[in-house]
Amino acid sequence: MDTEILARIQFAFTVAFHYIYPPLSIGIGLIMAIFEGLYLKTGKKEYEILTRFWLKIFAITFGIGVATGIIMEFEFGTNWSVYSKYVGDIFGSALAAEGLFAFGLESTFLGILLFGWNRVSPKVHFISTIGVFFGSMFSAVWIVVANSWQQTPAGYHIVGEGLEARAEVTDFWAMLFNPSSVDRIIHVWQGAFLAGAFLILSVHAYYLLKGRYVTISKKAFKIALVVATVISLTQLISGHSSADGVAVNQPAKLAAMEGHYNKSSAADLYLMGWVNNDTQEVTGIGIPGGLSFLVHQDFNEPIIGLNAFPNDEIPTQVNAVFQLYHIMIFIGMFLIGLTLYATYLWLRSKLFEKKWLLKIFAFSVLLPQIANQVGWFTAEMGRQPWVVYGHLKTNEAFSQEVSSNQILFSLILFFVIYSILFLLFMYSLNKKIKHGPYEEAENPEEFLKYT
Repeated sequence: MDTEILARIQFAFTVAFHYIYPPLSIGIGLIMAIFEGLYLKTGKKEYEILTRFWLKIFAITFGIGVATGIIMEFEFGTNWSVYSKYVGDIFGSALAAEGLFAFGLESTFLGILLFGWNRVSPKVHFISTIGVFFGSMFSAVWIVVANSWQQTPAGYHIVGEGLEARAEVTDFWAMLFNPSSVDRIIHVWQGAFLAGAFLILSVHAYYLLKGRYVTISKKAFKIALVVATVISLTQLISGHSSADGVAVNQPAKLAAMEGHYNKSSAADLYLMGWVNNDTQEVTGIGIPGGLSFLVHQDFNEPIIGLNAFPNDEIPTQVNAVFQLYHIMIFIGMFLIGLTLYATYLWLRSKLFEKKWLLKIFAFSVLLPQIANQVGWFTAEMGRQPWVVYGHLKTNEAFSQEVSSNQILFSLILFFVIYSILFLLFMYSLNKKIKHGPYEEAENPEEFLKYT
């Protein structure tokens, strides 16, 4: 197989696997901070039990997230040496800051969080919880900033030519707040909050269906539901803002996301469909002029289509970009409907009467994960053939000295190692869920109040 394709497959596999865990850490961290804050405010023991229970699951996701994240930084140097040279001066500060937050702030406070119960005051422990949460959030900031710079470069100039060319920072703040970074950071945070919230909803829905830990699970479920409802609604706003930015800064990507080819016509907004790249048509259900309205508030305003760009500057897999984007949208709308309906039942005191709804929530943990993954695939496949938009193409960025056999061997090795890590994660998570929050209570008699 072609060396470039193998290098891309390897990076896609490792980054997709890694991205299972940081969103869970960020989302669990938020709700864990809410649990402990309620414990400090009310003194109710059940909130301490919930904090202790979810802290152990947080620690598992954090550990695997750190381990799998390190691999990708080595891949930059081994498989993508031209890319590393080109963006090294830009990414150096961002990756250093990410390491500072991940290994400094988070790890320091995580030690207090895990081992500080009954050793530090409740307020100090709560501050540590907040520190871990914000550390995980700011770790994500720097990675998203680096990726956003690739999507919408700013605050730089190019030094050298050909294989010796590299980007240098001329304005740090322009680089940091490049045209897409703020919208994408907010959108990524919200996706992470949903990943954590729906894991908590899933676990406690499972307990409620089994009739275990009913009292404490109802409290946890309601708190996670509030977070999930608010975030799913506000993510709709950030998603729209992000798409507006794509329309301005990456019009070819937006055209691929909606399968729009004609450069001088209004663009339809498709609910579902299939793109035929040969006929340059979409077969599906759409709203005529809907995309034009969302971007320009005018159903008849033309949207730049794929035909406006040279063939070697547009995504080759238009239908894949279209499908991935619409899967993300469908899941997002489903989560909004699910959480709003559950909130409606809660207000009518019927939330826990619907067993079928709890069953949906028990499996709902998969949906934010899928949405996060396909969202990133949309962003990355949609900007092709560029690795740095408008400047460096993907087929120019990989290491010429690395053979396809070397990459294939390392890909197989990573697959085996990551499969083992995933099985260990699932085993540890399953074991913890089966044990439940019981072991977090100081004595069985006390725990009976929360079951």
